[in-house]
Amino acid sequence: MTTDNFTGALSQDGTASLEDRILGGLDAEQREVASTLNGPLCVLAGAGTGKTRAITHRIAYGVHSGVYTPQRLLAVTFTARAAAEMRSRLRDLGAGNVQARTFHAAALRQLQFFWPQAVGGTLPNLLEHKAQTLAEAARRLRLSTDRASIRDLASEIEWAKVSMLTPANYLENAQDRGAPGGFDLTAVARVFQSYEDVKTDRNVIDFEDVLLITVGILQEDEKVAATVREQYRHFVVDEYQDVSPLQQRLLELWLGGRDELCVVGDASQTIYSFTGASPRHLLDFKARYPQANVVKLIRDYRSTPQVVKLANDLLAGRRSGGPAADAAWAAPLQLVAQRPAGPVPTFTECTDDEAEAATVAQKIKALLDAGTPASEVAILFRTNGQSEAYEQALAAAGVGYQLRGGERFFARKEVRDAILQLRAATRAVSEEGASEPLGQLVRDIVSSLGYTDSAPHSGGALRERWESLAALVALADELVQVRGQEFGLADFVNELQERSLAQHAPTVQGVTLASLHAAKGLEWDAVFLVGLSEGLMPISFADSPESVDEERRLLYVGITRARENLSLSWSTARTPGGRANRKPSRFLDGLRPNSVATSSTRGKGPAPRRKAAAPAVCRVCGSMLSSGAERKVGRCNACPPSYEEQTFEALRSWRREVALSADVPAFVVFTDATLTAIAEARPASIEDLAGLAGVGPSKLEKYGEDVLKVLTESTEL
Repeated sequence: MTTDNFTGALSQDGTASLEDRILGGLDAEQREVASTLNGPLCVLAGAGTGKTRAITHRIAYGVHSGVYTPQRLLAVTFTARAAAEMRSRLRDLGAGNVQARTFHAAALRQLQFFWPQAVGGTLPNLLEHKAQTLAEAARRLRLSTDRASIRDLASEIEWAKVSMLTPANYLENAQDRGAPGGFDLTAVARVFQSYEDVKTDRNVIDFEDVLLITVGILQEDEKVAATVREQYRHFVVDEYQDVSPLQQRLLELWLGGRDELCVVGDASQTIYSFTGASPRHLLDFKARYPQANVVKLIRDYRSTPQVVKLANDLLAGRRSGGPAADAAWAAPLQLVAQRPAGPVPTFTECTDDEAEAATVAQKIKALLDAGTPASEVAILFRTNGQSEAYEQALAAAGVGYQLRGGERFFARKEVRDAILQLRAATRAVSEEGASEPLGQLVRDIVSSLGYTDSAPHSGGALRERWESLAALVALADELVQVRGQEFGLADFVNELQERSLAQHAPTVQGVTLASLHAAKGLEWDAVFLVGLSEGLMPISFADSPESVDEERRLLYVGITRARENLSLSWSTARTPGGRANRKPSRFLDGLRPNSVATSSTRGKGPAPRRKAAAPAVCRVCGSMLSSGAERKVGRCNACPPSYEEQTFEALRSWRREVALSADVPAFVVFTDATLTAIAEARPASIEDLAGLAGVGPSKLEKYGEDVLKVLTESTEL
C-alpha cells in the first residue's frame, strides 16, 4: 500500500477512521504509547510485548494526524536490520518518509554533510575493520600479537572510545578491565595511542570516530547544532538499554535541551555491557525527565505461558550479589502470556558434547517431519566455537542449516546473480507489461539459476543455492500480500537494493545456528538452548556478580526467543569417554525437574538450599568465586584455608594409597579442591559428606566411610 493511498483512505473517513486504522489493533498499553505523541515518553517493554508495533504505530499516528512532519522525526535503533524492519513497517503504515537509522548511520550522514563547513576538506575514509591497523600499531611498539589478542585489543579500544576515554585518561579509568589481549593496561594505553597515530597517518577514521567527531562538531559549532536541531524535532530511540555514554551524549546534543523524546527498552535484556552499553540511561529516565510518562508493556504475544513462566522464573531466581550488584540489577518486568498453552520446556542431560549435538539434531528432525519449517527452528549457544558439533550433527541427519554471522545473504553469488537478472527483466516488463503476478514472474526468472518449486533432495552447496533463491521467491509473495497487487517487479528490485544496503536479509529455509548475542531481536517457533553447563553458562570469565547477572540476562534473552517449543540441554563431559565433571548451569537450579532454587526471593519465604549447591561468594571475604575449584571449597584463593594441616595431609595420604591400589590418578578419587572442602567442613556423618560439592553418590558409596574414619583419626592425633 502506498503512502498516498493510505493517507487518502484516512482523510475520507476522518479522525475516527484514523484512530481505527492505526490504533484499533493495539492493546490498552500499546495504544497508550501510540497515542502519546509528545514527549518525554519512556516505554518499558518486555520481550515479545510488541514494542516495535507500538512505536511504529505511534510514529504513523503522529504523521497522519499532523503532529509530526515525517522529515523532522528521527527513529534510532542499534542494528541495520532493526532499522530496515522499522522502515518497512512505517512504509506499510503510510509513513515511509520517516528516517529510521542506526546511531552510526545517522551520525555518518550528518558528518558527511557538515564536514566541509565545520572542518574543511574531504571527510577521511572510513575504516571498516580495525585488525590490520591495530597490528601495525602494535608492531610500531614492538609488541607481539596474534589474531585473538588483536580482537581483544579492538574490543577494548571500542569500549574506551564509546565510554569517551582517550589514550591519555584510559589508564586511570580502566583499572578493573583485567588484561585485554594479554597485555597490562599501560601497554594497552600505548597501543591505543599508537592506533590513533596510525589512523592519522593513513587519514582514516573508525566507526567510533564517526560518533566522536559528530559530538565534537555539535559541541563546538553552534551553527551546525542549530541546523540539526531545526531539522529534527522529534526522536524515538529503540533498545535504549543498549545506549553507550557516547551515544547518549550525541542524543543529548541532538535534543539541545528539548524533551521531544520517546525511548523504548528492557533492562532485563541488557547483554552488551562489555561494549560500554548501560541500562542506567533507561532506568534513570524518569529522574532526568520528572514529567515523563512511563508505560509498561508486559503482555507477551510471542511465547506460550510455559515459556513465559520459565523466563519469569529465571529472573526471579537471581540472588543477592552484594550491594553494588544489587543496585545495578533492575527489577524485571513480570511478563503475562497471551498465547494458548503449549508444550512444557524440556531439560536434557547428555553424556558428552557429541551426544548432545546428535540428540538435538534428532529432535529437530522430528519437528521438521511433523511440519515445522526449518526456518522456524534455532540452535543457540554461548560461544561461536560450539557451532561445529551442531553443524556436523545436522549434516549427518540430513537437515539444512544456516550459520548466523557467516556469509551475508546479499553477498552470496546466486543472490547477486538473481538480482542482476531481476533488474534486467524490469526493462522488458516495463516495455511489454507484466503478464504474470510478481511471485510467478520471480519464479520464472530465477529458475535459470537453479530454482525449482520443490527442494532438492541432496544437501551441501546445491541445497544452499536453492534455499537462497527460494528466500527471494518467498519474499516476493510476502511483499505482494502486504503491499497489494500493484507492487511490481521494479518495486521488488528497489526493495532488494534497499535491503542489500541495510543487510536486511529475507528468511532462508534452514535451521539457524547462532550465538545468544546474535539471536537478540529474533524469534523462532522452536529454540534449542545448548551447552548449559557451568563454565559456559555462565561463561567461566564472568568473574564478578555484575557479569554473572549479565549472563543470567543473556539466558533470559535465549529463552524468550522461543514461541512454542523450548529445549534446554547440557552435557556432563566434553568428549566421549571423558570425565563427567560438568555440572548443569546454576541458572537452572529450581527450573529443571528435581532441582531446588538457590534464591531466597522465590516464593513466599526463603527457598530451601541444596547442601551440594556451590556458593557464589567467598564465605570469608564475600568476593565472587570465579572458578569451579573455588566454588567447591566455598572460599576464594586469596583467603587463607581454614583446615588443620594434619587433617588435610591425612586425607592426601589416604587418597594416594587408594589411587595406587586402584592404579588410577589421584584426582580420580577426589580432586584437591574436594579434599580441601572436606578438610575445612569436617563432616561428621555420611549426610554431611554428601552435601559437599564433588562428592557424588558413587564416590560416597566407595569412599564415604573411609573418609569419615580418616577425619576421626586425624582429630585424635
